[in-house]
Amino acid sequence: MIGILVVDDKASMRLLLEEYLREQGFSVQTAANGREALYTARHFPPDLVLLDIMMPQMDGYEFLRQFRREKKTPVIILTALEEEKDAVLGLDLGADDYVIKPFRMRELLSRIRAVLRRAEAGEPEPRLLRTGEISLDEASHQVLLRGQPAHLTPTEFELLRLLMTWPERVFTREQLVDHLAQHGFGGLSSTLNVHVRNLRTKIEDDPDQPQHILTVFGVGYKCRGGSETRPPVK
Repeated sequence: MIGILVVDDKASMRLLLEEYLREQGFSVQTAANGREALYTARHFPPDLVLLDIMMPQMDGYEFLRQFRREKKTPVIILTALEEEKDAVLGLDLGADDYVIKPFRMRELLSRIRAVLRRAEAGEPEPRLLRTGEISLDEASHQVLLRGQPAHLTPTEFELLRLLMTWPERVFTREQLVDHLAQHGFGGLSSTLNVHVRNLRTKIEDDPDQPQHILTVFGVGYKCRGGSETRPPVK
């Protein structure tokens, strides 16, 4: 049974989500703050975390910082509309998606299933992709820059993997958003820009003058040509 950890300081929200998710066939654990969540996640490892941000004792940001040192488990942030900018910071810290409160349960369920599909998806023939001094190993889900690990979030990894798979091909922002949506990404074009910026910070010597992930103005993004063989066009 798929396990979900619900982290929210409001007991009514925890109860509402717990009852609904159990009805949908999930196993559910709850925590009232980040400290409780870390303890619960270590003893009852979840398959996905639903995370509130503003909580006492340990907020969602600090939970994400510590949790990402230990696990790559998908995290969806639950945030109020006036705190949407805080959700972007959550993405910076390694969250995979966010949902604005108040939300419809069916929307949340759709996001959960999409994120889980991405987490469970496997490549039948893992490849080693290269461009310049960057290598991406699909089998180990690792990216190296000059032989040193570049610690990417799941969304950043999938974005880089797609661009490196098709070097020199220009992807529109809409195409990238659509592709990432199949892997749990639920943001808009503006949120995509945040992920591109964060990715460049981790793999470019000068993020303001990128040499690998290039902007094609008025269209989208592309990866500078690599040396690996890519799949045939279908």
